Amino acid sequence: MCGIYGTTLNYNETQIQDKLKRTAFRGPDKMGWKIYNDFDNQIAFGHNRLSIIDLDARSDQPFTYNETINIVFNGEIYNFQDIKNTLLKKGYTFRTSSDTEVLCAAYLEYGEQCLDHLNGMFAFVIYDKKKQILFGARDRLGQKPFYYYHNQKDFEFSSQLSSIQLYNDQLSISKKAIGYYLTWGHIPDPHSIFNEVKKLQAGHAFTFDIKSGKMTTKCYWDIDYKGNTSYKGTYNEAKEELDSLLHNAVSTRLFADVPVGVFLSGGIDSSVVAALATKSSNAKVKTFSVKFNEAEFDESQYAQQVASHLDTDHNVIHCDYNEGLGLIENFSHFYDEPFADSSAIPSMLLAKHTKKQVTVALSGDGGDESFLGYARYNWVTKNSKLYQIPYPLRSLTSNVLKHIPNYKLKIVAEGLKAKNRNLAYLSVMTGINTSYVNPTEDFKTIDDVKYLDHSYKNLYERVSDFDIKTYLNYDINTKVDRATMAYSLEARSPLMDHRIVDFARALPTDFKLKGDNQKRILKDVLYQYVPKEIFDRPKAGFAIPFATWFREDLKDYVLSELDDDSLKAIPNINIEQVKFMIKQHMDGSWNRYPLIWKLIVLKQWLSTQGKGLTIK
Repeated sequence: MCGIYGTTLNYNETQIQDKLKRTAFRGPDKMGWKIYNDFDNQIAFGHNRLSIIDLDARSDQPFTYNETINIVFNGEIYNFQDIKNTLLKKGYTFRTSSDTEVLCAAYLEYGEQCLDHLNGMFAFVIYDKKKQILFGARDRLGQKPFYYYHNQKDFEFSSQLSSIQLYNDQLSISKKAIGYYLTWGHIPDPHSIFNEVKKLQAGHAFTFDIKSGKMTTKCYWDIDYKGNTSYKGTYNEAKEELDSLLHNAVSTRLFADVPVGVFLSGGIDSSVVAALATKSSNAKVKTFSVKFNEAEFDESQYAQQVASHLDTDHNVIHCDYNEGLGLIENFSHFYDEPFADSSAIPSMLLAKHTKKQVTVALSGDGGDESFLGYARYNWVTKNSKLYQIPYPLRSLTSNVLKHIPNYKLKIVAEGLKAKNRNLAYLSVMTGINTSYVNPTEDFKTIDDVKYLDHSYKNLYERVSDFDIKTYLNYDINTKVDRATMAYSLEARSPLMDHRIVDFARALPTDFKLKGDNQKRILKDVLYQYVPKEIFDRPKAGFAIPFATWFREDLKDYVLSELDDDSLKAIPNINIEQVKFMIKQHMDGSWNRYPLIWKLIVLKQWLSTQGKGLTIK
């Protein structure tokens, strides 16, 4: 796990070092760079290394293989030993025990098709001297970030946006990206907060021709959203196969030359990972969870029950608003562009304290999306009959309900305005009430809506596919990558193994959800290792008590951060509506903390990273 950087722009060595220093927290073990001057072209590669596999300096990057292949690589190839064994039989030789060298050899053997052989999370760029190209890719599910600047001639890339921003005077803030952010809470791929910088999309590769300056991208993997593959076995056969896949996904992610632990919330997903980690490890597994002072947000007792049953070395991290405020004030330094998932704060806290004992932590991310675990999946489907009512009648009912002083009825009223179930789900994901966003254009419409708006699958499967391509990628993966890398901790997610995602997409819906039993097959795998009784409780998310903090302990902080002058500096918002909604939160009539947090993050970014830049 690392930070990568590269450019064909003529930055000097000091500038390149400064760009690497800006994100040195991603890899504090070794900062390396190299400038290649070949065929009248300058190409610079840089790397911040967090040493995980083969700690020896021989595996430092930028790395050269066979004199013609140079690489900077962020992530892990979990099946690299299998690939290596195959390549050894083909006559390849290796001088390290790292996956970086295997990736280079795989590229030499298979070319761009090497991606089909990789099981991992990664973002890498290879400089192929013979072909005079840069070839790179991002992993299938977007676990590792990849930003790039391309002006039709030169190319610059990095794991984080701030490295590209430094010394680049051609950047302007995207007003459209701010609209996306205010609507979604993040900026969807391929957009970034800058007009001139893009994100390489998940499951995509690119080629940059150094001589011509031309860049081409292509998709090398996608989910089967058209439903062309379906599982033909029985439920018990599927459960056994899933158990086997999970065992392999967990065991391969335990491989490291540094200490490894597990994030354990006490929920289904993290408990599956912890259970299989204890089965796969000869040593006692270290587990980590967060405890809040506010009882309604504290699930640490459930994590403790699972940890006690599995006999792990369990560690509880306490969270209060004092430490949380410190993380808020430094948030933009690590997240680089506006990002509004408030669970990033406890995620950072968890990473900060976990790093004191381990360098790698396994997480349960990805289970809800693949195995239909979110409560909103049931909500959309159970309310589907409402959308059989003619729209004019629903609209009239909505107007009546929204005037009743009841929070839940107001939510229903907003949902009834949607013209169909697809649009209703979009409203769930973007926020039911976005009246504070000036309607300059439809920011709910993004390219990935195609995974939701079709008739190839039932609604359950469509919203699941859509969440894998959007919420999991743009929100969860961004949150986890930045939160953990802020403290030089590597997070690995076994449930995001693409084999498990593909397997889950092919399963019949009732294998995953039957009646009210969500994540049915994943639970049945878990119950082989941990008693079912521990999980007989409502599902909870990884939330932070911002609603209370913003109304009480942090009230003065909120009002000072979002004063009139600050709000006037934010484009695409209706200032009077925002002020009214903040007042609603403070007087307790409506929980508006998601909006408040969203605006605080945006204001902080504009006044730091965005200071002095043009918005257009």
